Amino acid sequence: MNFELIPGFLFKMLTEGLPTTLLLVGLSVSIGFFLAVPTALLRVSPNPVVRALPYAYIFFFRGTPLLIQIALVYYGLSTLEWIRGNAFLWPILREPFWCAIIALSLNTGAYSGEILRGAIQAIPRGEVEAARAYGMHGWLLVRRILLPRAFQIGLPAYGNEIILMVKGSALTSTITLLDITGVARNLYARHYTPMEAFISAGVIYLVLVFVLTRLLRLVEGRLSRHLLGPPETELAQDRAA
Repeated sequence: MNFELIPGFLFKMLTEGLPTTLLLVGLSVSIGFFLAVPTALLRVSPNPVVRALPYAYIFFFRGTPLLIQIALVYYGLSTLEWIRGNAFLWPILREPFWCAIIALSLNTGAYSGEILRGAIQAIPRGEVEAARAYGMHGWLLVRRILLPRAFQIGLPAYGNEIILMVKGSALTSTITLLDITGVARNLYARHYTPMEAFISAGVIYLVLVFVLTRLLRLVEGRLSRHLLGPPETELAQDRAA
């Protein structure tokens, strides 16, 4: 293995592949979150007819591989004549970047919606009843009680979903996108050095996931401070008093 190639490979992946990966994950997670909120709220509806559509959406995207979903959007939709002739859709769906965004967003939206649904159902019933006793109903109850508490409860699982999206974004290299993995594949094809190329990509993913994990842990700690009790300094002051 030629270790002298690795610094150059790392630089090329950091300058060319990393921005694409971060943009893919950032846009997909953001769009997926806005898909997840209404999906979760519809999933907890007492009306079975209302629950049917989000259930079918979640069932499909959780039950099929992400690679298949990317291929269906990129290769499948482009074969439909009404899309190729649509002046609005075709300029979007002919671009691999936007096809990847659509597939990743729909995928993470389904997983995040199910996470949020479970978190909503895990909210203690007494908190909801207390809010209703104060006169909160409808969207006010959802905005002030259900969604903040659900996000707090579901944050660890949602953090895992974001990390999975970082790693899942590597599959977009199969539709010619030059993310971290795409750049690694090009370097391998150019230099015939698979170990050096993919080890360099693996190191970048490891660092990226490590940083993301630490950030998520900080957010989780801030949202859960009330569950940890008073700081030791306050306890010491109380004992001294």
